[in-house]
Amino acid sequence: MKFYDRQRELTELDNLEKQTVSSARMVVLTGRRRIGKTALALEFARSRRHLYLFVSKKSEPLLCAEFLEDIRRQFDVPVVGEIRTFQDIFRLLLELSRKEPFTLIVDEFQEFLQVNPAVYSEIQHLWDVNKGTCRLNLICIGSVYSLMRRIFEEKKEPLFGRADRIFNLKPFPIRTLREILDDAGVKRGRSLFDCWVLTGGMPKYMDLLAANSALTFERMMDFVLQTDSPFLDEGRNLLIEELGRDYGTYFSILELISLGKTARMEIQSILAADIGGYLERLENTFGIISRHKPIDAKPNSRLQKYRITDNFLNFWFRFIYRNRSAIETGNFAYVREIIDRDYPVHCGLLLEKCFHELLAESGNYNRIGSYWERGNQNEIDLVAVNDLKQTITIADIKMNKTRLGIEGLKHRARELLASYPRHRPEWLGLSLENIADYLPK
Repeated sequence: MKFYDRQRELTELDNLEKQTVSSARMVVLTGRRRIGKTALALEFARSRRHLYLFVSKKSEPLLCAEFLEDIRRQFDVPVVGEIRTFQDIFRLLLELSRKEPFTLIVDEFQEFLQVNPAVYSEIQHLWDVNKGTCRLNLICIGSVYSLMRRIFEEKKEPLFGRADRIFNLKPFPIRTLREILDDAGVKRGRSLFDCWVLTGGMPKYMDLLAANSALTFERMMDFVLQTDSPFLDEGRNLLIEELGRDYGTYFSILELISLGKTARMEIQSILAADIGGYLERLENTFGIISRHKPIDAKPNSRLQKYRITDNFLNFWFRFIYRNRSAIETGNFAYVREIIDRDYPVHCGLLLEKCFHELLAESGNYNRIGSYWERGNQNEIDLVAVNDLKQTITIADIKMNKTRLGIEGLKHRARELLASYPRHRPEWLGLSLENIADYLPK
């Protein structure tokens, strides 16, 4: 698959590289696995002098020997003596950048914690001493979100405050998925939405589907539900290292959220355990779930729901992980029956999320959310507010447009509108076919 999107990030990387004319620059690319961090860095560096180093889990002397070979292939380096530490490797690279500016990409940067945790302090010291006299453009890539946040954003860590920019890459927006489908010759409409529901816009997943001609729902499910499919163990592969030894409890919580058990007390009663700390870490440390409140809720309001932020993980926990016994015995037909039965309900909740994202991208609103009252009464799928123009858009969202009802929506919104007496309301009924109306022409 060709390189898509990321124009903003490429422009910013170009601007930062230009700044190395006066001193070295450090950039961090983070975001979950499969988001395209390495592809972005290599696309940026493709036409530039660069060196790519991958931090694998091996002893520091062996790793440095590998790095030294990579350096010698790119540069004329007369090395005297043996280099066995990354400190010496980094010192050498800083020295080389004094003579010739170049981009250094260090992938899986968080793995130095396993190789030698002192590396971060050593980098800090060399960076602070040499930054002003070197022209190195350093790009650090990390796929374990919690560790990269700790390394670069916690005040007690040696590299805190050293990065000139931290990019937290997000999945492709739905407009980019439309471009991928157009390039593949696949009709838009339902296929576009189904691709977004399964992949959430993750570049690696779209690449896999496109390469295997699996960009329609039937072909997607055939590809996902087969022996040795890369999607079957993907949730485990993504999260076990991130979540650590308590991953079983985290997985149970995520499975329940994927099934629509979105309130803390509801989850807690099912698991018969206090899960407050787990929810807090899933939200704030790992970034796997997010907390949602009614759009006009006060900061201390207890009206809140949890959602899995990643579409693929939401799908994986609901349909793959929950049916892991059938998966392990190869009974894919059974899992397909479950998907055919429950997929429409799963899609209904995600259609709301889709329109939230599309309206946010329009730039016409300063606040977008949902609304409900205590006991989940008077639920409204989408509320978008423009306080400057004093407008409020209130929408009912249904997969089946025949189930849309504006009069019922107006009835449910009475208390909401009482909080916006000066705002002019706009009423919308949105269904699957309206997605195209909110995409760039």
